[in-house]
Amino acid sequence: MRRGLLAGLLGAGGIAALLASCVSGGSSTPERARTSAAPRPGPATPAPAPPPEPVRPAVFAFAGEIEQGGWIKGTVPGGTRTLLFNGTEIPFDANGVFFAAFDRDAGPTASLVARLADGRTVTRALAVAPRDWQIERVNIARRTDGPSEAFMRIRRPELAQIVAARAKRTGADGWRQDFIWPVKGRISGRFGSQRIYRGEPGSYHSGLDISSGTSGTPFVAPADGVVILAAQSPFSLEGNLLMIDHGHGLNSAFLHCSQILVREGESVRQGQVIGKIGSTGRATGPHLHWSMKWNDARIDPILLTGPMN
Repeated sequence: MRRGLLAGLLGAGGIAALLASCVSGGSSTPERARTSAAPRPGPATPAPAPPPEPVRPAVFAFAGEIEQGGWIKGTVPGGTRTLLFNGTEIPFDANGVFFAAFDRDAGPTASLVARLADGRTVTRALAVAPRDWQIERVNIARRTDGPSEAFMRIRRPELAQIVAARAKRTGADGWRQDFIWPVKGRISGRFGSQRIYRGEPGSYHSGLDISSGTSGTPFVAPADGVVILAAQSPFSLEGNLLMIDHGHGLNSAFLHCSQILVREGESVRQGQVIGKIGSTGRATGPHLHWSMKWNDARIDPILLTGPMN
């Protein structure tokens, strides 16, 4: 009775449609529509690999002034993990570039040794040329009494400040640059000059003296760096002392300033005015004493700048 009633209401076609709906879960979406979804995307195309970095050959390459008071700059052999200069480890940057220098009294030979990642070592011997220093021989005895204890009570704290400043590593990279003259003028004292007192050598001149003739002449940073010492009051010998770290153990000191225009910890750029020439401390007239050290080696600034034009 119920089936007949249902058939009467829906008819044969309606019953077939109702049964098809029940079998498909009640959805009225045609099968064709359900199977026409968008295809899944394929795997992404990988980015092209960067070109391999060039491999440095397993040899040293360098240039510079290989003489007493001079310097070298170069690149280490490919694969270097440790670099030794005269038996002491020295740094090199991510590109393998290093800096080293020779003391005023350096011996006739020096060595570079690179220890590679594969266990090999590469050694390069250097012949260090001697210098014909400006020597003055005087027929008077050298003083042997030395500084007084009263003077040393003043001097020791000053020396401690200088040593502490040179021990700072600021990350400066001025050592990479070609150095310029901090000021132009007459060279009144040359690096390495020395007096011999009746056969006994005195201390040699540790820097380069540049005379401007007048106090107050501005001078500039010879290369980028960070101020590691700016004297708050005149030192007994150096007067108003300014020191700049150029990085990798290389630093400059400027003595006898009439005025210091930068502060400790400040970064300076090559050519920036950093002070004014004076005659503070133990000086006979206004001039700039510019001295340079690389670690413990005293070097000649003129070998970094070239002759003054």
